[in-house]
Amino acid sequence: MSGRRLATVTLLVADYDEAIAWYRDKLGFALESDTPLGAGKRWVTLTTGGSRLLLARADGDDQRSRIGDQTAGRVGFFLETDDFWRDHAAMTSKGVVFKETPRVEAYATVAVFADLYGNLWDLLQPK
Repeated sequence: MSGRRLATVTLLVADYDEAIAWYRDKLGFALESDTPLGAGKRWVTLTTGGSRLLLARADGDDQRSRIGDQTAGRVGFFLETDDFWRDHAAMTSKGVVFKETPRVEAYATVAVFADLYGNLWDLLQPK
């Protein structure tokens, strides 16, 4: 179907403010909204390149147990760039931890990094 796109992905976090700071300051995402919903909940979205992350503070033991491992140890998020080496250097200088040495694959230059909770992401520059 035309006219549709995946726009927003939910990410479980332990704390709204620490997550906002990390994604904004380390990855360069822009804070789009931070709206109180009552009972300590907030509608928090960050954007980059037309996509959004919805930060959802974990509620209860079951959700808290999934913070940092929403995809069972697999890379679950893919941050595309038009200049891999620029962004890799900038992210590294800001304390982002890469789990591997960058590599050139048939589809992209890529390296896996972990966010503040341990979720795995690819930084990649498609070919």
